[in-house]
Amino acid sequence: MPVIESSFFLLTVWATIGYLLGSIPFGILIAKIMKLGNLREIGSGNIGATNVLRTGNKTAAALTLLLDASKGATAFSVAWAITGAQDATQLASLTAMIGHCYPIWLKFKGGKGVATFLGLMLALNIFVGTACCLAWLVGAGISRISSVGALVAAATSTFFISLFDPTKAIALGMVLTFLVFWRHKENIVRIWAGTEPKIGTKK
Repeated sequence: MPVIESSFFLLTVWATIGYLLGSIPFGILIAKIMKLGNLREIGSGNIGATNVLRTGNKTAAALTLLLDASKGATAFSVAWAITGAQDATQLASLTAMIGHCYPIWLKFKGGKGVATFLGLMLALNIFVGTACCLAWLVGAGISRISSVGALVAAATSTFFISLFDPTKAIALGMVLTFLVFWRHKENIVRIWAGTEPKIGTKK
């Protein structure tokens, strides 16, 4: 991306757009539409695809995964297509992630941001995104724990950005990695204690 400095007004606009887009609680909406019950009272109470899977409905989980990923990808792609500015695009991407994790519609109690993060990485650079998805698959596949995959993908993302992405969005990668780890702080405690639920567990 070329270096284009956006005005404070435009940055505010794109930060707001990104946040509102990220705040759409697709997991809650899909569970309600498909009559799967109150997602807040199922499993971990999270709004993401992993918890939707605990309802036993794989289609709902897949839809949640794709739509949550689209939030990060859309925020990045639309901001870049319209502004052509690195600062506005990365800010919209970051606030989309924040919106998913802290949505205004759910009293700022949202998801862990993994799907949104991966969608964003794919939009940033297809090689970076693919490498992050593979990292998730390796981590989750070996451990059978979704959160382990998320932590592995986040931990390696900045390296993949530095390796594959000509925009060198290192700062964005580092902030997103911190946010993923922060949102998984309770999972990390459970992983360490050996009590983190396996993928597909209905509790």
